[in-house]
Amino acid sequence: MAVVSSANSTVMNNVEAVRATLYEAMKNDERTVILGEDVGARGNVFLITKDFIGEFGERRVIDTPIAEASIVGIAVGMAMEGLRPIAEIQFADFIYPSFNQIVGEAAKIRYRSNGEYTCPLVIRTPYGGGVRGALSHSVSIEALFYHVPGLKIVAPSFPDDVKGLLNAAIDDPDPVLFLEHKKTYRLIKGEVPDGHYTIPLGKANVRKAGTQLTVVSYGLYLHWALEAAQRLQEENVSVEVVDLRSIRPMDKTAILTSVEKTRKLLIVHEDNKFGGIGAEISAMVAEEALFSLDAPIRRLCGPDVPSMGYALPLEEEFMSSPAEMADAMRAMVKF
Repeated sequence: MAVVSSANSTVMNNVEAVRATLYEAMKNDERTVILGEDVGARGNVFLITKDFIGEFGERRVIDTPIAEASIVGIAVGMAMEGLRPIAEIQFADFIYPSFNQIVGEAAKIRYRSNGEYTCPLVIRTPYGGGVRGALSHSVSIEALFYHVPGLKIVAPSFPDDVKGLLNAAIDDPDPVLFLEHKKTYRLIKGEVPDGHYTIPLGKANVRKAGTQLTVVSYGLYLHWALEAAQRLQEENVSVEVVDLRSIRPMDKTAILTSVEKTRKLLIVHEDNKFGGIGAEISAMVAEEALFSLDAPIRRLCGPDVPSMGYALPLEEEFMSSPAEMADAMRAMVKF
C-alpha cells in the first residue's frame, strides 16, 4: 500500500505509481480505456488494475484474448475515433505479434493522413531482467522500436517520473511505448506529488552531478549506475549520472552539456550492445562533440546473445552489476 507522507505527496513504489496514475486517468476522462490480457477480472498479473473493472465497467476495462496484434490494432482504431486507449502487453517478450500494428499503423497515422488523424495511444509493457525470467520474461525491446519515426519511447526509473511521464504519454496526441522495468516495480520507492502533473517527453534528468565522467542510463541500470557512482564518490571520483527517461525523443542537449563538462562518456544499458540505444548516443556525441572528448566513448551493455538464461549464473553473466559499472567508471576516469 502507498503511504501518505505529507500534505502534498505520497510515498509509492513504481508499481503503485503506475496504478495510481492509471486510476486517476480513468477517473478524470471517460474517453480513457484500458485493454489487455487479464487487466479486468484478475486486475493484471501485477494487480495494477485490481478492482478497476468493478468501478469503471467492462466497456472501459477490457479483458482481451491472448492476441497482441488485436490488442494494439483495436487500440489504434479506438485512438483514431477519439478515445484514449491504454493497451497493455502483459510482458514485453510478447510484443512481437503486434509489431506491425505499432510500426506500420500507429506510428504512421499522422503522416499517412497528412495530419487529419492522430493516434493518442499508450502501449504499456513491463520489460527487463533480474527476475529469473529467462527467455520469455527478461527481454529489453527498446532498440527494436528505436528506429521508428512517429513513435515515442519512455522508460522511467523513479515513481515520480512514472506518474509524470505516464500522464504526459496519455495526453500526447501520438503513440507512446511506455516501458516499465519489472525489477523496479517494488524495489524503488519515492515521493510522488499528489494531483495531476506531467513531465515533458524528451527531457533527461541529471540525477547526480559530477565533473570527471558522464554516465547515461535508464531503467534498472540507472539505479545501479547511481550506486556505482556513489561508491566512487567515496574514492573522490566525481561521476555525473544522466537519467535518459525518454529514449525517443532523446535529450541531446542534456547529454552534450554533460559531456562537454566532463569530457568523457560511458553509456550503460541492459539491452544488447550491438545496435542498441548506446550506439545512437555514441554516434550523436561523436558527430557533435568529438573534440570535447578526452577518451573514447564506451558502452557497457548486454552481450550479443538472444536472451539471458534462467540459471542465476547465466542471468548474472548477461547483466552488468554495480561493481562492474564502478570498474568501468574508474577505468574511464583514469584514461
